[in-house]
Amino acid sequence: MLKESDFYKVYSNSLKEKYGEKVYKLPISLYSDCPNRDGNKGFGGCTFCNEGGSHERLDFDMPINLQLKKNMEYIGSRYNAKKFIAYFQSFTNTYMSIEQFEKNIREAMIENIVAINISTRPDCITDKHLDVLEKYRKDYDFTIELGLQSANNETLRLINRGHTVEDFIDAAKRIKKRNFGLCVHIILNLPNDQMEDIIDAARIISKLNADEVKIHSLYILEGTKMGEDYKKGEIEICSKAEYIERVISFLVNLDPNISVQRLLARAPKAETLFCNWDCSWWKIRDEILNEMQKRGLKQGISKNI
Repeated sequence: MLKESDFYKVYSNSLKEKYGEKVYKLPISLYSDCPNRDGNKGFGGCTFCNEGGSHERLDFDMPINLQLKKNMEYIGSRYNAKKFIAYFQSFTNTYMSIEQFEKNIREAMIENIVAINISTRPDCITDKHLDVLEKYRKDYDFTIELGLQSANNETLRLINRGHTVEDFIDAAKRIKKRNFGLCVHIILNLPNDQMEDIIDAARIISKLNADEVKIHSLYILEGTKMGEDYKKGEIEICSKAEYIERVISFLVNLDPNISVQRLLARAPKAETLFCNWDCSWWKIRDEILNEMQKRGLKQGISKNI
């Protein structure tokens, strides 16, 4: 059986090396808004995003510490886990007052939490947010998870992201200047993107010295603008074979020091119109590994990095 670690730097292994044991991420779900929902940048949000922030809807009203304790109890008993990462996951977790942002971070600082990950947009992370994290960095590790999604500005416009590649580069540089962790989210099968956009994304992420990358395969949900276009036959998604080629090209152009959190997304079953070509995510992952083995490829092997 092929091992992921033979082909790319596996995120879970990196965590184990850093903390001396397996570490689990605990999602936190808060209802915040986005600048391209409330009219600041636009309305309607990203075309792939639903009212739940494109994540399975959790109890947004449950206090942060209770969400963590509930998930910690379940994961801890199931996997004998003792160390955890608090993960502010859905929506834009810095799009609020600095006071509310700091309050949320403090509420996540409970026993057995060793790090805090904050998912946000490139145009919504300011030096004031980073100043807040500076206060607590001696006790916790912080990683900002930035959604780039595409290295093609036209694609970003078409999916109504409301930010540019240049916005992403600016935010990433400020995060890295403070020596906080940087994780980049990228979707490798967005309509309009071509192979050159995938390779550009890998090279940009590498040059910015990102610590982690989370690769998504696009899934399409009912109740989204993209969902409506998909049902009308107005968007075209690349084939599974093409997606596999894109993942491989991305990986071979990605700095080998960057940890890879995953190669595909997993969608909630309810109201999903398209996800992973109706194939199990792990089967596609195994196809990717098999192709890389056949060709003698691994992360960062390209001489063009």
